[in-house]
Amino acid sequence: MTEAPSFPHPPSRPTIRRLSGHIIDLIAAGEVIERPAAALKELVENAIDAGATRIVVALRAGGTDRIDVTDNGFGMSPLELELAVERHCTSKLQDDHLVQIRTLGFRGEALPSIGASARLSITSRTPDADSAWCIRVDGGVITPPQPASGPVGTRIVVTDLFFATPARRKFLKSARVESGHAESVMRRLALSAPHCAMRVLLDDKVLFDLPEQSPISRAASILDTTPDTLIPLDEQRGAVCLSGFACGPARTRATGSGQFILVNNRPVTDPMLRTAIRVAYRPVIERGRFPVMALHLKVPLERLDVNVHPAKTELRFADEAEIRSLVIGGLGRALGHGSKGGGGIHASFAPRPSIVYPPRPPEPRETVTSLPLQATLPTASAPQTPQAASRQGFAETDPAFAPAARAPQQPEALDPAFPLGASIAQVFDTYILALAPDGDLILVDQHAAHERLTHERLREQYASGGTLRAQALLLPEVVDLPRREAEALMARAEDLAKLGIDLESFGPGSVLLRSVPALLGAKDIQGLLKDVADELAGDPDLDAANTGSFTHHLDAILARMACHGSIRAGRRLKPEEMDALLREMERTPRANTCSHGRPTWLRLTRRELERLFGRVK
Repeated sequence: MTEAPSFPHPPSRPTIRRLSGHIIDLIAAGEVIERPAAALKELVENAIDAGATRIVVALRAGGTDRIDVTDNGFGMSPLELELAVERHCTSKLQDDHLVQIRTLGFRGEALPSIGASARLSITSRTPDADSAWCIRVDGGVITPPQPASGPVGTRIVVTDLFFATPARRKFLKSARVESGHAESVMRRLALSAPHCAMRVLLDDKVLFDLPEQSPISRAASILDTTPDTLIPLDEQRGAVCLSGFACGPARTRATGSGQFILVNNRPVTDPMLRTAIRVAYRPVIERGRFPVMALHLKVPLERLDVNVHPAKTELRFADEAEIRSLVIGGLGRALGHGSKGGGGIHASFAPRPSIVYPPRPPEPRETVTSLPLQATLPTASAPQTPQAASRQGFAETDPAFAPAARAPQQPEALDPAFPLGASIAQVFDTYILALAPDGDLILVDQHAAHERLTHERLREQYASGGTLRAQALLLPEVVDLPRREAEALMARAEDLAKLGIDLESFGPGSVLLRSVPALLGAKDIQGLLKDVADELAGDPDLDAANTGSFTHHLDAILARMACHGSIRAGRRLKPEEMDALLREMERTPRANTCSHGRPTWLRLTRRELERLFGRVK
């Protein structure tokens, strides 16, 4: 007898209930305070809004254990202290509209959110008060204000962050990672308030101590440069103004961590503005590099919406096209004028005259074709010497960068086994012009091509033995770096040693470099190490002990090393060197593109030449 199918019992009808105030606070806290750096940001923004001219921040364990923020602002009375820890109470909105927002904070959520998930203590005194008052909140439980000692201003101490929400606390990163996020927040806020002196301590060590400064001095301090290297910006389109300071094309970084953007004095991370910056610098910097700057946009309040997210770092503009055009045009004009010491280019951005051809129906291009690669290739017509057979690369310092064994050939004598043909000229000391066996013209970017070859050699050597051969420096070199980047390097010193980079700590913000990868030689050591440091510090979530994550980032570091160890654009090559480069490309995997994804070579067929000259349609 077949059993009747069984069905699950229908769920009981759920009823709607009102959440408790404590649960509401915890939910809201999860949006506003996602990590210690977010709590720190809210507290320092409140201090700036309170008219402070000096702010002192002290952190322990990246803010996880303790955040201490002291300011000399207006202070709060006992009644205001009670309101300050109540949700949606604020002194920064004087009406019921969310249009004329002139302060950094305005939602009235930060202090209640912190108090709901941590232990919060606020001690404050107004200028006309005889004493200070202190209020405490532990996991949402409020202790009424009590008289206390303290100067005019406010001191806020947060301890045991997320003790009331253990699920959130266990997802925090290491103290080093959280410290990196906190430092980034403080640098952006320091840039937004140059009139305010700021001192930041981490585990009793001073991260930075900035006095009241002019905007250009504060920008130079945050960008780690000098005022005379900065290009000033002063653009206006209607009611929108663009000001600030930019570094020239000679000063770039491996990540976007050197870009600071303020909108109405509010630090933001807006993707549209970052895209506009990238477009403005595209003609003057190498792909994969990021410019360094501090931009300040002033937009009429009614044309800007800052109430997009509790973190207040995302904005909406009434006219994005206008803002994008102003940023691109303003940066382009500033870079065109250049600067005395900032490496700015001294060239106009006016478009160059171009040849105009009669319109024709679009045809598929055949510029880039697949490069047939082989594990080994026969030599050219001349016999290969043992020295040439053992050649593995072309770094300037590599003795293997030897002339090719064969003499230049005539087109009719080209060996079809060499698809990139024989070199016939070098253009602008940057591009190799070669003639393929089938008569097509080949254009090769010598730096991009050699960068790929060096990258593959580094990758192969590391994969075969887990380490790269190191070349000890005759005299160890001291490299000065921002403290965060120096710590990022030392946190991965053991991993970097496998890449041939032997480091020692040399005081705050400095490292001692003892060796470099032998494949790269000893050129551009400072630039190499600064780029690697920027690459590592740009991802603070990458834990030093997490070797799996480091492995995923290893290829980016190898690519950066390859870029510094490659022959540069502008270096004149001998015909034998050009031919040797072509032969190595033909037997190297992935030689069609450089480490940054740019093409290393292009093919120009006879048909395309005839089409350019109007001989065919």
